[in-house]
Amino acid sequence: MQNVTAVAHRGDPYRVRENTLASLRSALRRGADAVEIDVRLTRDGVPVLLHDETLLRLWDHDRPVLALSWEEVRDVTEGGVPTLSDALTATDGSRVMIDLPGVPDARAARRVVDAVRACDAQDRVYYCAGAHAMLAVRAADPSAEIALTRATLAPPRAGLLAAIRPRWLNYRFSLVDRTLADRVHRDGYLLSVWTPDTRRSMRRLLALGVDSITTNRIDVLCALRGTGPRDGAAASGAIPDNPHAAEGS
Repeated sequence: MQNVTAVAHRGDPYRVRENTLASLRSALRRGADAVEIDVRLTRDGVPVLLHDETLLRLWDHDRPVLALSWEEVRDVTEGGVPTLSDALTATDGSRVMIDLPGVPDARAARRVVDAVRACDAQDRVYYCAGAHAMLAVRAADPSAEIALTRATLAPPRAGLLAAIRPRWLNYRFSLVDRTLADRVHRDGYLLSVWTPDTRRSMRRLLALGVDSITTNRIDVLCALRGTGPRDGAAASGAIPDNPHAAEGS
């Protein structure tokens, strides 16, 4: 069980606002091997951490991030939304999984890849999203480590796999059973899952031998696999409700 990679989904969202530097640091203190972040571009092409298209849910501004410059995003969130460069600096050598929910084309993907290169973080960053975004990342960086996200049980086409060359197949956790786990491993890929948040779901996936679990409850996962928090951070099974961190989101 200790071999499973524990990935913190958007940081530590039950305790600290997701996709912020404080949330990433909290997750790493609680034992995460890697943090997963969502990256979108501002109007002037700056990669920033945000899952949604707009700033409404987290920052109470109903404005699409793509319609705002980086300075405008910084101003309306009082510096709360970090740039990708800030996040890579703050994670200080730890693994980072970059999800790309809003990368429309190869040019946008290149902006993200260039930011990773500028921080000399290529060796610790890997990318996840659907086929369209991952094809764009592969075009921007032939050596990128990729986790191809899958939301269906249908096996990915051989031609698509050949073009993307993923290291991981990244499945919604509820789709994963023994048959799928065995098939992924037999085909030579690592199996990543997202986002189980209950102990029951995590135990089932650990028993299936998945290679990585992305969760909103990183301390619970680390406790189940037999590792604890770093730097004295307290781990607890009792956590406050977070309506934005529902299991499977």
